[in-house]
Amino acid sequence: MLVASVVLDPAAIVAPVRRRMFGSFVEHMGRCVYTGIYEPDHPLADEDGFRTDVLALTRELGVTLVRYPGGNFVSGYRWEDGIGPREHRPRRRDLAWHSIETNEVGIDEFARWAAKADVEIMYAVNLGTRGVQEALDVHEYLNHPEGTALSELRRANGAAKPYGITLWCLGNEMDGPWQLGHRSAHEYGLLAAATARALRSAEPGLELVACGSSSSSMPTFGTWETTVLEHAYDLVDYVSCHAYYEELDGDLGSFLASAVDMDHFVDSIVATADSVGARLRSKKKINLSFDEWNVWYLSRFQGQEPPAGWDVAPRVIEDEYNVADAVVVGNLLISLLRHSDRVTAACQAQLVNVIAPIRTEPGGPAWRQTIFHPFAKTAALARGNVLRTRLTSPTYATARHGEVPIVDAAATHDPESGDVVVFAVNRDQTDAVKLTVDLRLFDQKPRLAEAWTLTDDDLRATNTARNPDRVRPRATERLSFDGDTITVVLPRVSWNAIRLQPARDRR
Repeated sequence: MLVASVVLDPAAIVAPVRRRMFGSFVEHMGRCVYTGIYEPDHPLADEDGFRTDVLALTRELGVTLVRYPGGNFVSGYRWEDGIGPREHRPRRRDLAWHSIETNEVGIDEFARWAAKADVEIMYAVNLGTRGVQEALDVHEYLNHPEGTALSELRRANGAAKPYGITLWCLGNEMDGPWQLGHRSAHEYGLLAAATARALRSAEPGLELVACGSSSSSMPTFGTWETTVLEHAYDLVDYVSCHAYYEELDGDLGSFLASAVDMDHFVDSIVATADSVGARLRSKKKINLSFDEWNVWYLSRFQGQEPPAGWDVAPRVIEDEYNVADAVVVGNLLISLLRHSDRVTAACQAQLVNVIAPIRTEPGGPAWRQTIFHPFAKTAALARGNVLRTRLTSPTYATARHGEVPIVDAAATHDPESGDVVVFAVNRDQTDAVKLTVDLRLFDQKPRLAEAWTLTDDDLRATNTARNPDRVRPRATERLSFDGDTITVVLPRVSWNAIRLQPARDRR
């Protein structure tokens, strides 16, 4: 059996656990909205047409923040189409996903859904086909209390109080040639700065996210962020990151090490942003909003023929996730936790049906995909501060990432409760790993509160409507204590979470 160890120190704090780290994403794409969160004819629909089974799963998932309404969709979206009486709302072509948008759900409906789900809204404005004026208009509608044309229109539409949305995305993936209104970094930087300046005139306390690279493989990666931030550094608070991972050409070893690429992505953008800040002699630090991340079998989607017609809510990229995918998602969460000092918001894309942890069938059930579980457990257990881990692990060779550790881990410590939580993955495809966690630097000896492992003999096992609990976390059995250390056996290709509570004061 392989052997690894991690040493934890309660004084070695990276940053607080960011609750916005557990964000999700609802885009008007495929069946995410229609027959996803909203299906008025469903037996479990509430008075507003929202599926209560999906609402319950969203709460169980632990989502704190939802980015809305896109995504590529937002770059052609006219927000005013989705307000007022439904019978008067226009049907529009969505050029991003070659479908028809009915506008049955707009910002007022989504805000009601968000209140029921108890999540914060991250609102994205259209800087693709629109610009500064439209951003000011939607802000007036959403956030201005009363007494203006658009705030009174909101009140007439049933929302007497402003929505108070504080986190705003200045467009979406404007570096991508696929984006409606795609611009150069220079052009987008000027537009982002102008929009940010205008929004801050309307409400100074807003938190603004400038578009960063839509992928670290983009030819403009790094130079895009540099140029955009040279224009907008002192006007924005975040730069966005987007990354999707998949197993390519049967290379499971590289896929399991996807978090290595995420680490590099974050470190590169932090270095780029800090370099711009230094040149501008600014004391401000730009944080990262990793507002699109997940496993997505993009190569399958890109190989599909475009739709022949224009349908409402077509089935688009409804990936079915297996055990290996769930382990990678758990590892990506470890990477995000590790960078909590600079990644202070993140959104897994998307929430329902579209590359999502939750799947539904129209008129039928909703169920948890395999990737639901590491997200839900991490969101539930991570509290207090993220600790810097001293990890010793054997390594293995990968084609895409070079030599990487077999074990990856992150840990949190809640000073109030004394709880310590260790999140760990074993990337080895053959062997279990005996992981020793050294807790000698803590004042109180630990006792086990709960421990979970997600794995399966069949790494391709999935959850389906007929067998929704085929893959789920199970209680860890192979765990022991020895003084100030605990030892846990991590099965091959597994994601693991161990929560410890203080047993008694040493004094």
